[in-house]
Amino acid sequence: MTNLVTHVADAVEEHGDNTAIGFQGAETSYEEFWGQTGAFATALEERGLGQDDRVALYLPNVPPFLIAFHGTLRAGGVVVPMNPQYKAREIGHLLDDSGAKVVVALADLVPFVTAVRDETSVEHVVSVGGDAEGASTLEEFLEPGDPEIAERDDDEDAVQPYTSGTTGQPKGVQLTHGNLASNANAASELVPDGIRPDDKQLGVLPLFHIYGMTVVMNTALFNGAAYYPMPEWDAQEAVSLIEDEELTIMHGVPAMYNDVINQPNAEAFDLSSVRLCGVGGSGIPVEVLRQFEELYEPTIYEGYGLTETSPITHFNSPIEGRRVGSIGKTVPDVDSRVVDDDFGAVPPVDEGPIDEDEADLHEITGEIVVAGPNVMKGYYGLPDANEAAFTEADGRRWFHTGDIGYHDEDGFFYVVDREKHMIVTGGYNVYPREVEELLFEHEDVADAAVAGIPDDRRGETVKAFIVRTPDGDVTAEEITEYCLTNLAEYKHPREVEFVDELPRTTTGKVQKFKLREQEGDA
Repeated sequence: MTNLVTHVADAVEEHGDNTAIGFQGAETSYEEFWGQTGAFATALEERGLGQDDRVALYLPNVPPFLIAFHGTLRAGGVVVPMNPQYKAREIGHLLDDSGAKVVVALADLVPFVTAVRDETSVEHVVSVGGDAEGASTLEEFLEPGDPEIAERDDDEDAVQPYTSGTTGQPKGVQLTHGNLASNANAASELVPDGIRPDDKQLGVLPLFHIYGMTVVMNTALFNGAAYYPMPEWDAQEAVSLIEDEELTIMHGVPAMYNDVINQPNAEAFDLSSVRLCGVGGSGIPVEVLRQFEELYEPTIYEGYGLTETSPITHFNSPIEGRRVGSIGKTVPDVDSRVVDDDFGAVPPVDEGPIDEDEADLHEITGEIVVAGPNVMKGYYGLPDANEAAFTEADGRRWFHTGDIGYHDEDGFFYVVDREKHMIVTGGYNVYPREVEELLFEHEDVADAAVAGIPDDRRGETVKAFIVRTPDGDVTAEEITEYCLTNLAEYKHPREVEFVDELPRTTTGKVQKFKLREQEGDA
């Protein structure tokens, strides 16, 4: 196996006339798409860029993302996907840490790039969707050409997404060509008949996110199927696209399925063309799953994974049978265990899911660890973080997921809690420390803590508990606006509560469980 993009080249060879991308009524064939990636790769090479150079993609789900993504790989570069909801202060660290030399950004986002450009290694800014000061348009940047695919080994970096740790500092995840290819190929085979050339995949999951990148985009393009990107989520528009184009596969986070069933005309939707629905990002409420499947024909199958694992490690396979409430069985070529604090194996229960109110969870649970060809090389430039993330045992390199769970005799795994303080809201990960750091910068904030609280639609939502300074008179509305100005929309506190003091331990740590208990008693 060599360069990840070789799999796309194979699809071009076999299915050149097939639709690769369908977007807003226009279709791009595989042959046309391959020509566009060649023009992007040539543009990089003529500017002296290629092997191991980082190219940041600051785009929503639009065709240029796919062109730049696979064009970068074709030239031997490394893709750094960035959330288009991020603001200048958020992308500044990603660009500086990765050393990205090129940024391809939506025209409206270019000002955020130029605001931090002097603090980074960025040499070229490319604007998509219009002119922008300080940037070349994509059309100006592209150069005609049909370059050879750069040779890359399995263990060389292909994509470097960023994920925050408990410290709130984003970490670059080094995903290799081997990592991503193995996982996309595995994902392609988990569904009945595999991903077929006549499949049409809804592309609403963000492409900067590993789920949308691997499980949706790459499985489609590796197999000659069509990918239909949507720049933003809208339940009515998504269903209309499914109906009009007769899409066959839908992947989403739980909030998306919840939105669909709660539309006023939900019973009138025709999803009969869809043969498979997948869900990930966080656990889907059983009631949402039940209602969706009662309304429509397709069955929802739940998967589990992390950015660091490319992402899929477990899947409730329709081939092997589904167990509601479980994240499924370990996917082929991946191993997983439930271990205690000493890395000893925690025995399985007879059959899950168990009644968590009746069971002694301490006896049956432990941390889920995984090993396999999909597990990242490591965190970029962070040896201490890598030492903490992995354990060498039985000749394998095991990655610590940070999730607490159990497994049963039939091989199904179940997640019951998160070891870290991460908040999962609508499928996005929010780390409280990052929001807290921003709150502490406000002149009227003396103390602050952020916690996740239950939310019917998003699973969890972000709530800020704030102690004002003696002279502070900031309002909840002003805090919300302050956060929206500096952070991605999904990270901002949707609830703000002012308190006299925060509950702390004798060593000064905020007792967030008490904040959540107070919320539950409210």
